[in-house]
Amino acid sequence: MKVTLKEWNAIATWHWDIPEDEVCGICRVQFDGTCPTCKFPGDECALLVGTCGHSFHMHCLLTWINQESSKGLCPMCRQKFEWKQGNE
Repeated sequence: MKVTLKEWNAIATWHWDIPEDEVCGICRVQFDGTCPTCKFPGDECALLVGTCGHSFHMHCLLTWINQESSKGLCPMCRQKFEWKQGNE
């Protein structure tokens, strides 16, 4: 018996390697969703995790950090925000 494929439609999914119930501490949207400025999740909006352990959409955090009132502090715990590099 010989089978010939004439058409094939593939479907793929992805997700961040974090607990499902985690949301951005600024916009309160799940990380598998989009931040308020993006149309598609994960396209150009990386997930940033601080050394304090809090996670944010990149666009949300950059908007927060650029506000003078933020003083460069994490919006959740008010420690100086520094993001983890690589797999620390």
